[in-house]
Amino acid sequence: MPALLTEFWHFTRKEAQACLFAGLFFLAVFLVPRAGVLGLPRYDVLLVIALALQWILWRAGLESLDEIKAITAFHLLGLALELFKTSAAIGSWSYPDPAYTKVFGVPLFSGFMYAAVGSYIIQAWRLFDLRILHHPPYWMAGLVAGALYLNFFTQHYIGDWRWYLAAGALGLYARSTVVFRPWQRDLRMPLPLALVLIGFFIWLAENLGTFLGLWRYPNQLGAWASVHVSKWSAWSLLVLMSFTLVAQLKHIKARIHVPGDPAPGWPQAVRD
Repeated sequence: MPALLTEFWHFTRKEAQACLFAGLFFLAVFLVPRAGVLGLPRYDVLLVIALALQWILWRAGLESLDEIKAITAFHLLGLALELFKTSAAIGSWSYPDPAYTKVFGVPLFSGFMYAAVGSYIIQAWRLFDLRILHHPPYWMAGLVAGALYLNFFTQHYIGDWRWYLAAGALGLYARSTVVFRPWQRDLRMPLPLALVLIGFFIWLAENLGTFLGLWRYPNQLGAWASVHVSKWSAWSLLVLMSFTLVAQLKHIKARIHVPGDPAPGWPQAVRD
C-alpha cells in the first residue's frame, strides 16, 4: 500500500506539472474580468498572459525550444480552424467581446487553447517517460490525423465523415498501449481510452469557457446552456490529432538524431 500511494502521489504531481500551462491559462480565463484590465480588453489580456506563461516556462527550463516550436504549430493549426469556423459563412461559434488583437473576428489568444492541449501531451510524454506499444505505421497515423483535421472544414460542404474516420482510427490504434512511469513502476492504458479521457476533461473546460462568455455557440446567445455532449467526441478526435503530431515530431527527431548526442526536450522517441 505505501508503494501504491507513492506511485499515486508522483502520478498526481507529474499530472499537475504537465497541466501547468493549461491550468494557469484557464485560471487566467476564470480570473480576468470580462471588462478587461486597466482598459485593455479581456481577450488581449489573455493573449499577453499566454505569451508571458510560455516565456516563463521556457526561461525556467520547464519547456525546451523544440517544445515551444511544437506548441506554436498547435497554435497556428487551431487558429486556422477558428478563422474558418467563426466566419460569416459557417458561424459555428463566435467571440462576442471586443479586442485589439482580433483577426477576422477571432482573438489571437484562441490558438493557445489548442496549444494548451499540445503542451499537456508534450509535457506528459517527457515527465512520464511515455512509450507506445504497437504504434501503427506513421504514414497511416498521419493520414488519418490529416483526414480528421480536414473533416472539420469539409463537413460543411460534403457531409460529416467524423464517425467513419473515428472507426478507422479506432481500428488503427486498437492494439496501441500507452506505457508510462509515475515513479518506479510501469503502468499501462489502452491508447484510445487515454484519448477519450483527455477529451472529456477538455469538454468540461469548454463548458467553463462558454459559461464565462469567452466564446458562444448559437444556442447560447440568449442564455447559457451546457455544451452538447457530442462535442466530447470532437475533442477526443482533436486530442488524437494532437497526439499524432507529437508522435510524428518525435519520430522525425529520433530519425535525424545522432547517436550519443543528447536531444533536449525530446528525450524519448516512440518505441514500437
